[in-house]
Amino acid sequence: MSKDSFISFARVHPELAKEVLKGNVSWQQLYELYEIYGENHSVWNSYIKKDFDLNSFRELFQMIKNVDLDSVQTGIQNLQKTVGLLQDIGLGKTTNEPIYRRFL
Repeated sequence: MSKDSFISFARVHPELAKEVLKGNVSWQQLYELYEIYGENHSVWNSYIKKDFDLNSFRELFQMIKNVDLDSVQTGIQNLQKTVGLLQDIGLGKTTNEPIYRRFL
């Protein structure tokens, strides 16, 4: 393994630079791991974390699939009625007339 191949590997995995900046590991240690184990060894799992987890993605779709859209629509309609009622009784209205006209 060469330095150039390690540099290419490090550019593909910016998580390594974050670990170095945090002070968890040095570039020398990472290079030595690269020399010993190569690119595809499980030693990199602790340094390279996958942000995209397929199971989490599936769980999200399962939750969206289980949402009852009729109940959501009913809830929104009830909220709109409540806001309309509050506006009708004057909580949402503002008056723009001068204060002296209110007392005449």
